Amino acid sequence: MPKIGKIDLGAFPLILAPMEDVTDSPFRVICKQHGADVLVTEFIAAEGLIRDAEKSNNKMRFEPAERPIGIQIFGENVESMMKAAEVAEAASPDFIDLNFGCPVRKIVMKGGGAALLQDIPKMIRMTEAVVKSTSLPVTVKTRLGWDEAHKDIVDIAERLQDVGISAIAIHGRTRSQLYGGEADWTLIGEVKNNPYMKIPVFGNGDVDSGPKAEEMKNRYGVDGILIGRAATGNPWIFREIKSWLSGHVLPPPPTIAERVATVRQHLETSIPYKGERTTLFEIRKLYSGYFRGIPNFKAWRMKIVTAESTEKVLEILDQIEQTSSITSDLK
Repeated sequence: MPKIGKIDLGAFPLILAPMEDVTDSPFRVICKQHGADVLVTEFIAAEGLIRDAEKSNNKMRFEPAERPIGIQIFGENVESMMKAAEVAEAASPDFIDLNFGCPVRKIVMKGGGAALLQDIPKMIRMTEAVVKSTSLPVTVKTRLGWDEAHKDIVDIAERLQDVGISAIAIHGRTRSQLYGGEADWTLIGEVKNNPYMKIPVFGNGDVDSGPKAEEMKNRYGVDGILIGRAATGNPWIFREIKSWLSGHVLPPPPTIAERVATVRQHLETSIPYKGERTTLFEIRKLYSGYFRGIPNFKAWRMKIVTAESTEKVLEILDQIEQTSSITSDLK
């Protein structure tokens, strides 16, 4: 049974992959309610934590119900990452996660995220320094390598284990691929099945259903799976995968009432956390997921994404729930 340090994760944990402006505390709570076993914060800039920036501090906030949870940090300066880990530890998460995988240009150009895949010795030094600076378990999320010619993850994983990380999560793409093409789990499997590796190895990339999760579990032997884009506006993916893995049964899709209730919960918990304006803006990207698969929903979606107040959004949600044509179409 995989563990992060002494933290028991269950037989085959499903982990919500961190996504900027998506996996904040209100959404993480919802995913936990639907079966996510482990949560990780949005990635947080080390420099922001050191400067006590309000946005960075807010990203560290989490509810007791979210445990086990890790705070993910990124940066390009070794000393800053050490200090940021100390700040993060003070927030009392269950572990610290290092982001060596974010491919976004603005992060990479500053030397953070996947940029460290171009300087493996620095990545190792940084990881060792963070491990020594905290009493919490330290984990790493990264990719196969920088590009097709530099898929160094088998060696990287060994070296990261040597300096003390407690688990590694690997996205099956290189940085140069961004999120394009198909995730290649072959090297993830090589890391997991490397007899030198003793820590849990989690896989990430393109898992969007119960059968797909089972295929990755059985073919590559990973200790657990991270779910990222497939969970965006779709927290029910966790219960779907769990149901399939436990008995090859796919649960029915969420009802209209359940979808509406989930959006209401998201709104009501996010507004005190981020404010009305930010919440209404950020939740717009999730409506397609929350109402995916409903016929004739386009007109409703246009209404809800252009609503400029919480009251208007709630009014539209009431109309959606009460509209018999939508409900009958779904049956």
